Amino acid sequence: MAFLDDNRLLPAEPSQRIAAHELYDAVRALPLVCPHGHTDPQWFAEDAPFPDPAQLFVIPDHYVFRMLCSAGIDLSALGVPRVDGGRTETDSRKIWRLFADNYHLFRGTPSRLWLDHAFQDLFGIDERLSAANADAYFDQIADCLSRPEFRPRALYDRFGIEVISTTDSPLDDLRWHRQIRDEGWHGRVIPTYRPDALVDPEFEGFAGNVERFADLTGADTTSWPGYLEAHRIRRAAFKAMGATATDHGHPTALTADLPQAEAATLFDRVLSGKATAGETELFRAQMLTEMARMSLDDGLVMQLHAGSRRNHSPHVMARHGRDKGFDIPGRTDYVSALKPLLDAVGMEPGLTLILFTLDETAYGRELAPLAGAYPSLKLGPAWWFFDSYEGMLRYREMTTETAGFYNTAGFNDDTRAFCSIPARHDVARRADCTYLARLVTTGRLDLDEAHDLAGEMAAGLARRAYKL
Repeated sequence: MAFLDDNRLLPAEPSQRIAAHELYDAVRALPLVCPHGHTDPQWFAEDAPFPDPAQLFVIPDHYVFRMLCSAGIDLSALGVPRVDGGRTETDSRKIWRLFADNYHLFRGTPSRLWLDHAFQDLFGIDERLSAANADAYFDQIADCLSRPEFRPRALYDRFGIEVISTTDSPLDDLRWHRQIRDEGWHGRVIPTYRPDALVDPEFEGFAGNVERFADLTGADTTSWPGYLEAHRIRRAAFKAMGATATDHGHPTALTADLPQAEAATLFDRVLSGKATAGETELFRAQMLTEMARMSLDDGLVMQLHAGSRRNHSPHVMARHGRDKGFDIPGRTDYVSALKPLLDAVGMEPGLTLILFTLDETAYGRELAPLAGAYPSLKLGPAWWFFDSYEGMLRYREMTTETAGFYNTAGFNDDTRAFCSIPARHDVARRADCTYLARLVTTGRLDLDEAHDLAGEMAAGLARRAYKL
């Protein structure tokens, strides 16, 4: 017996529900195009079994452990690794019981939808997780994970994944991607060039990273021309392994277009460790424009994930490191911030820059008008805190009238939690079909157009935006 309603997220109004269901039934089984995410390529290279339920669902998923942390549960008790040498819980069953005891915290959240979807559809569980059934849940999932059909490559096929992109540092040797390619497995797992560790002077170990960059590329990264050449070399290596995109996680969307002599002086300052906060921000801004120019040369699609105030808690950062649930949205300016880059290359149809935001107020005021004019710009889907049913609907409502559908980049799951991927795509397809049904039943769209758009929003837009 299923405990998820098959009509979930579809409209309650009868005529809209009929239209939405028709649209959703036509796209629900389409392949999953996953152009941006954070799954581990080692999973697919080694194809080893996932260890246990806690290590699959709790320990790696910042959506899960940040909510538990907000209720006063220490991250160490949830098995989240520590970088300070302190003790972390290693008993996975104990971690799972703690998670189950507090499962009520996820009521009404996207995480609850994603988790329940995986529990029911993937592991065949027919009742909601609770403290009472925590051990039964653990045992059933653990038993499944021991079977060949639950290994990463088998799940890739079961999920219907067409292509999945990982996110990788320029310092990564890409050996797992190389192993996947050399073994001839049919799955398409491609890297994405994420240079934050080499373009953000505030990134820990920045100077050492630049030095390692020289060792990896053979370029003189102590000079501005050599440093830029090192990026070109690594981008080419990523592209040779199948990469079609870069990704940039900057605190703001600020860009700059300095004369090269000034940029070289600025580079010397940041590499010396003597740069001011303003110079550090200016360097990040300059590097966005440099990366855009490189994308014009090599064809890699450029993504900008701006507006996240990353690692907001110094306590969590010191104990557990980066990306542990404490990245918090901030107000973000795009119109003024992007202007130097857009003045330089914004009218180039050969450039694709996909913009993401955690500042919903920017959708209608800034992002949709920008994407509705500049040929180089596309809008990324509702991201992270707004990667939800209501967030997706608000995104469509605030952007479609100005930018249309075809200036958007479809959907991407942006996750480390592998088993949530089908659920996330399913939520997006239900939300998009709900929005399209509203347009049909209010006379703004014909049903045949809605069917065409439903397929585009599910897969086609992402394929084309990311050159997949």
